Amino acid sequence: MASSKDRQRKLARAKHDRRMAKRASKERGKRRLYAGLGVSLAVLLIVGGIAWVGGAFDSADKKEDTAAQDVCAWTPQSATTNTNLKDVGTPGTKGIPTLGSDTMTISTDQGAPIKVEMDQEKAPCGTEDLRYLATKKFFDNTTCHEITTYGALRCGDPSGTGLGGPTYSVYSENTPAAPDPSPSAGPGGKPVLYPAGTVALIGNPPGTNGSQFLIFFKDYSPASPEFSILGTVSAGMDTVTKIGKIPTVADSAGDKIKPKTKITIKTLTFGDTAASAAPSASAQS
Repeated sequence: MASSKDRQRKLARAKHDRRMAKRASKERGKRRLYAGLGVSLAVLLIVGGIAWVGGAFDSADKKEDTAAQDVCAWTPQSATTNTNLKDVGTPGTKGIPTLGSDTMTISTDQGAPIKVEMDQEKAPCGTEDLRYLATKKFFDNTTCHEITTYGALRCGDPSGTGLGGPTYSVYSENTPAAPDPSPSAGPGGKPVLYPAGTVALIGNPPGTNGSQFLIFFKDYSPASPEFSILGTVSAGMDTVTKIGKIPTVADSAGDKIKPKTKITIKTLTFGDTAASAAPSASAQS
């Protein structure tokens, strides 16, 4: 038989083993708890980081400041110095779209309407310029006074003199780079800077753009490009081509650029319908 001392040692060992097992179980529980908390914290940090990058924690004032930033600048022009200018106010400078496109529709007396996809990303201010003027019916019942020698229809001057426009101007923002004249430019041919169907602003002098614009019916690649590209004709190119074939006669300066047949813009609108309104920034005057 086992002595009383042996039994005491066994009982003590069993008690010690139970105590150690209980302690180990508690430690495993703690480790699982800490691991769960660590995973949860990591998830919270990741979600919080994404939200921070997305601006979720920006203050209302900061968000309002971003929305209120000026996008475009308009330079005043004097109607006293140039009596061909027409004062219809000035576009707003804030809240102007800088992504995507808008549709400009030009209805003339020469055929199907001409639709232009205006590039609001590359030419936000030029697009806003014409969109604002369209809300003022600036172009309605005006003529396209010139068919240029380089293959474009010139429109947008209510005075029909080539000197008219609004009492403000906007800078060029999407003018092609001049072609590389060096032999190293490659044998593949130079790119066309103003392909047929291109719509661009024209200013006098260059960079002082107002209401006048060009619709190209021929490819054009000048050595020194100066016209700010607004967009491309998406429908009605047959009308543009037809107008480009109208014979020209000498204007008051003796240049053979005046259309022999009068070309009238009935309406010029933006958006999907003629009744569409311009963005809120355009409503400012």
